[in-house]
Amino acid sequence: PQEPSGEAEFARRIDPAREPGLSPQQREHMAQVERAQRQRALQRRLRSRNLLLALGIGAVTFGIYGYTFYSVSQERFLDELEQEAEAARARA
Repeated sequence: PQEPSGEAEFARRIDPAREPGLSPQQREHMAQVERAQRQRALQRRLRSRNLLLALGIGAVTFGIYGYTFYSVSQERFLDELEQEAEAARARA
């Protein structure tokens, strides 16, 4: 059907419960397809959220790992302990 503006109607949304001429099986099938589409959209949204969360956790993990290596590479506390031990041996 043509609209008054001369453009064809496109993707008109219908209410299956009010649409005449649809059998109960057709209505159920339409509801099933709609549920499946919603589920796919939810999965896409969750997948992107999970990816962002994984990247965030990975960044924090590697940050902690890198900081640990940086702080252990200095190892000044072990040098101090060795100096104290040598001083104690010298006194004994």
